Amino acid sequence: MRRILDSSALLTGREFPGELFTVPEVLDEVERHGLTPQLEAFLATHVAVVSPGPDPARRVRDASRTTGDEPRLSPTDVAVLALAVDLGGTIVTDDYSIQNVCRAIGVPYETAMAPGIRDRWTWTYMCAGCGRTWPTWHEACPTCGARLRTAHLPDQPR
Repeated sequence: MRRILDSSALLTGREFPGELFTVPEVLDEVERHGLTPQLEAFLATHVAVVSPGPDPARRVRDASRTTGDEPRLSPTDVAVLALAVDLGGTIVTDDYSIQNVCRAIGVPYETAMAPGIRDRWTWTYMCAGCGRTWPTWHEACPTCGARLRTAHLPDQPR
């Protein structure tokens, strides 16, 4: 089984069976958290570092706009998701937004330590001032200019 590891999976210190992959952006994140000699050895001997192609990244960004996760995903998250699409692998992550997009695009995932999401969510954004909701992210409420905050509704079974 091909597993694509995100930063949270690598930082657990767990070893995962199968073919292991990650993206260069994850290595940058892990180095910022402090790369231990054990993790460095594990990466060097067990994990292939691969960059995804542009088409899977575009598919991920389109799906994240649909679910409302786009402003919640970092460029690293998009790269991890795109690599899973590219390689047909399973993502190992504790990030709920990554899991939500996985469900939307049919990419399998497993958690590293956390329980994981139970439902697929569609994010919406609520104005802290006037209370109006918006399906897409804005830097400020288009109606009153106050800041928006994240709100969500579970997707209804279809």
